[in-house]
Amino acid sequence: MFESEEFQLSFNERSRRSSTDGSSRKNSIEGSRRNSMELVGTKAGTAMPAEMRQALNLKGLVPASIENFAKQELRAYEQLMTKSTDLEKYEFLAVLRSTHVNLFFRLVIRHFREIAPIIYTPTVGEACLNYSHIYPFLYPFRTSVGLFITLEDADDIDTVIENYCFSMLDIVHPEITVITDGSRILGLGDLGVNGMGIPIGKLQLYVAAAGLNPKRTLPIVLDFGTNSQRYLNDPLYLGTRQERPDETTFYEATDKIITALHRAFPEMLIQFEDFSTDHAFGLLDRWRKDILCFNDDIQGTGCVILGGFISAVEEAGIPAQDHRILFAGAGSAAIGVAKQLLQYLVIEHEIPEEKARAMFWFVDSHGMITANRGDKKLAEHKVRFARHDNGTTQCKDLAETIEYVKPTALIGLSTIHKSFNEQILTRMSQLNAQNRPIIFPLSNPETKAECSFEEAMRCTDNRVLFASGTAFPEYTIPETSEVCIPGQGNNMYVFPPIGLGAVLCKPARITDTMFYAVSKALANSLSSDERARGELYPRIERIRQVSARLAGALIVQAVREGLVEDKHWLDIVRGSMPEVVEGEGKPDGRVSRRVIGEVKTLMWSPPSSVEQYIVEAMTAIDPEDV
Repeated sequence: MFESEEFQLSFNERSRRSSTDGSSRKNSIEGSRRNSMELVGTKAGTAMPAEMRQALNLKGLVPASIENFAKQELRAYEQLMTKSTDLEKYEFLAVLRSTHVNLFFRLVIRHFREIAPIIYTPTVGEACLNYSHIYPFLYPFRTSVGLFITLEDADDIDTVIENYCFSMLDIVHPEITVITDGSRILGLGDLGVNGMGIPIGKLQLYVAAAGLNPKRTLPIVLDFGTNSQRYLNDPLYLGTRQERPDETTFYEATDKIITALHRAFPEMLIQFEDFSTDHAFGLLDRWRKDILCFNDDIQGTGCVILGGFISAVEEAGIPAQDHRILFAGAGSAAIGVAKQLLQYLVIEHEIPEEKARAMFWFVDSHGMITANRGDKKLAEHKVRFARHDNGTTQCKDLAETIEYVKPTALIGLSTIHKSFNEQILTRMSQLNAQNRPIIFPLSNPETKAECSFEEAMRCTDNRVLFASGTAFPEYTIPETSEVCIPGQGNNMYVFPPIGLGAVLCKPARITDTMFYAVSKALANSLSSDERARGELYPRIERIRQVSARLAGALIVQAVREGLVEDKHWLDIVRGSMPEVVEGEGKPDGRVSRRVIGEVKTLMWSPPSSVEQYIVEAMTAIDPEDV
């Protein structure tokens, strides 16, 4: 069946070795790795070649038909479509990911628009709420899906890391981890250990959208307890049954864990995810200058929203300096977005920082944020944007603040469902009769979204410049039958290429200006057709193509800032972009075809044939044998 001499030689040699002196290797690590040849064959499933079936004594034990990968994909997709709910689809895909990783990613990449909302938002939110109830049925018990680290483990973290390394069939070090403590999952609150669904889902997007190697990804949940009585009282809850620790204990434990992870895997990128607001800022401030890390809630959200906002400003019909930007919500994500927009106004439009900051207003649960509204102590992350020019005016809610501010842009990160109601949306349309209103309801999942695309279109006479955090269906304008596609300011556009770019060029750190360059590259990646239709983000079907450009933009900016030592990337960037001079020029998101092409060659893709899969898998087990 196979014509590849490379395959035949490596397979025959392994078959010979596995049939001799097996008993002497049973208890050795090397023996277990060699015996994993059986896993290589069985994970090929119905595509396992006849030679391998014969060597593994499977004759008569499996159906005789030998299929190709296309038929496997067809069968898997057919089964996926039989599931009646999105949670059932999530469970099916999770099992597929555990048993047939390559088939899983072939399916996700081919049907990305359809499957991404299942393996991540919004369905992952429902999965997390029920994670302790479904976890045992998603993964074989001895299969490592990541690290579950308790407070007690912090004092013996090296043993946990050793256990992880021992559990891996291949001797590979992780290149990237997503780490959470489950304390603020999406807009759902404190889910404790159930938050593990988020690192798993995000890392699947790193692979599918940007081509990181799935074998080199590491999901981590810090199981430090939960303050949710729902889970503390749930007899099936799988996490530690205790309330969360105090600040001192939290930071002492995380310091030990992150230090140990960095010591074991010094080149691994750490992405912080869904920590409580204070801890999100605290961890980022503590580590961002010392290790390769970023926080997607703070920096990634701001990055992707800035990309769409740049395009929206171009379409709105008024100069950038005349915008008045109102945020509903003032958590870590909202402040992160505001910082990115502020940086854009200062760098791109050369607006003095104080004047640019005066273009922003915030509303939280107590009303418009001002310096004199009577807070006992305003949260530190809100102080920078608190208004000082309001005199005696205080606004108790969003509606009052809209009347006071008269915003041109309304950005929702409040997690309050339908808070952009008909009255709010209609008023935004009236206030912006001479220009197009910018309305971004960004809260996830859909049950927390401030409004839908249809609601925004109807209340603004179809003039809205719209982007949401969750996916909404297309809207057909009744009078013209024109089909309009909503912009989705989903972080999946930026965190995968940021991770890819950082893993490839290994900068000393990830800076704010690198995020800015990625935002600019995202805005620049719109096709002529997408621009003509007034869309704010590229079509999701092009996400791997866009990811290569954005990863390249991060690499170019890292070289410009003198934070890359890898001669390979220095030569490529300098050779193809001589205008990029270390320490000079502002971030512009530009990237050469040469850089993009090199990034594409290094992006992982699932094997397209069973022959390719088996050769690659055997090489990973023992490269000297191939």
